[in-house]
Amino acid sequence: MDLGAFSVSLTVKDIEASRVFYEKLGFKKIHGDQSQNWLILQNGASTIGLFQGMFERNCLTFNPGWANDGNHPDEFTDVREIQKRLKASGIALTQEADESTEGPASCTMLDPDGNPILIDQHR
Repeated sequence: MDLGAFSVSLTVKDIEASRVFYEKLGFKKIHGDQSQNWLILQNGASTIGLFQGMFERNCLTFNPGWANDGNHPDEFTDVREIQKRLKASGIALTQEADESTEGPASCTMLDPDGNPILIDQHR
């Protein structure tokens, strides 16, 4: 099961201060809109998201339909299919995608230590 591109979504208090800090570490903006309080930054193969006021905690994020290089592969595993496989394997979801829809959707779960994992499909 291909979960798509991986990133760490960081809950930040001040998106401008966080952007400046991570740019000093060599990260560059590849997606996002700072006026909407979200940015996606990349440094080589490392991708982080900065989110002000959107998430309660930092979380691991997977994006079906999005590759780590920012491209969109023609074929990918839809989040609803991933969700079905997770549920069939006994993983409890804290939020589910509506399986009667198509296109953008997401589901979330917690790992055994309570770390949130978001599977967020944008297309």
